[in-house]
Amino acid sequence: MLYTYKELLLNYKSAYQIEKAVNDKKIYKIEKGIYSDKRNVHFLDIIIKKYPYAIITSLSAYYYHNLTDVIPNKVYLATTRNNRMIYSKKIKQIRMKDELYNLGRTQIEYEGTLINIYDKERLLIDLARNKSKIGYDLYKEIISNYRKLTNSLDTQKIEEYLQCFINGDKIFEIIQDEVF
Repeated sequence: MLYTYKELLLNYKSAYQIEKAVNDKKIYKIEKGIYSDKRNVHFLDIIIKKYPYAIITSLSAYYYHNLTDVIPNKVYLATTRNNRMIYSKKIKQIRMKDELYNLGRTQIEYEGTLINIYDKERLLIDLARNKSKIGYDLYKEIISNYRKLTNSLDTQKIEEYLQCFINGDKIFEIIQDEVF
């Protein structure tokens, strides 16, 4: 199990006691402010513990939903514009409007870790919106995988989501042409 430094202070009562527990290998320091009772921890567990408000999106979400086999070099996290900046070389923060932030938010289990992630319908809209920002080959791979899922996609949900976007009609046309 993972713990923040503040959580450990409740149990160990002082920085000295925490350091002593680390030296005695009762707990392990994973990185600054994050501790565990196990030596090895999945990197997604650490991200979820450090940024519980963040939602996995973009290239990372396509990978975790098995829409691509390209492993992104960073974890793409969506946050609201009001959240603090994330300064990490391993994370790409995407800040968005509050009304779009929770749209399509869901949870899936990936390698034993429960992660906040956008659903496939929301990601399809984001893919159509950001078509020019994704490489051509990667875009085609993801679109072809969406074509295989057409029967399982909730088109009503897509239409509801599109009402929240400024260019919803244009995005819908792209989705109709590319996927359905």
